[in-house]
Amino acid sequence: MAPLNLPVGQTSITVRVQPVVLFSICDAYIRRNEGKDRVIGTLLGSISDGVVDIRECYAVPHNESMDQVEMDIVHHRTLSDLRRRVNSKERIVGWYSTGQGVSGSDARFQMYYETQCQNPVHLRVDTTLTNNKLDVVAYVARHLTLGDRSTSLAQEFQQVPCEVRTVEVERLGIELLQNEVTEKLPSEAENLQTAIGRLQSALNKASQYVDDVVSGRRKGDINVGRYIADTCAAVPYIRKEDFEQLLQDNTQDALLVMYLANLVRAHVALADKLGTAALPIL
Repeated sequence: MAPLNLPVGQTSITVRVQPVVLFSICDAYIRRNEGKDRVIGTLLGSISDGVVDIRECYAVPHNESMDQVEMDIVHHRTLSDLRRRVNSKERIVGWYSTGQGVSGSDARFQMYYETQCQNPVHLRVDTTLTNNKLDVVAYVARHLTLGDRSTSLAQEFQQVPCEVRTVEVERLGIELLQNEVTEKLPSEAENLQTAIGRLQSALNKASQYVDDVVSGRRKGDINVGRYIADTCAAVPYIRKEDFEQLLQDNTQDALLVMYLANLVRAHVALADKLGTAALPIL
């Protein structure tokens, strides 16, 4: 009797997800057709040193029942080709689904995506917000074989480490979305004011630290001193008069662009009201 080969060991894959991917998945779930319990789609990104970086995704229409699953392969291939033309560096790294846990039909979707890339990642997003949390879990599949045969008898989904990577701008948006009540979105001027306030606070802390070390009130740290020196060296020296002139020129350019944009918007609105597109834009 041929031995049953069970997959053993731990995988060394780590998954990193950009916030825009989660937003796209939630948007696809909200826009799903009536009667659909979940949505699936393709994940795009890159793989380097065992780290799967997921940066984009798109939904793929599908149907599933107790007996079979169907997937719009033409839609998937068309969007894949279009994305490859836009950014040739990103490739298919796996697929996603919404809901809780792993279902029996997930193995069939996993088998298809194994034809699209090597060792595809299955990303599951709990859009039901169980325990008021958007749970994000990543899996990879391991095959169960019989003897020396290469035919897979079953698949085991193994959970792998998954983290959501954000930059400062994205973190501000996530913190805003986490608020239960939001009166209005902050404007660009308010965001700039907040950023300048944080920068001023950081500069005050650094200046106070340097003054305390120089006066002997606290012991200096070599690593902190190097960080401060590198930061100061990275900022080019600009005289106050030159900086004020540069800021004024950039402000005037921005105001001119805003004026032209509002002028074009007014002309387009007027042409729409008059029912003609023959009016001169400028």
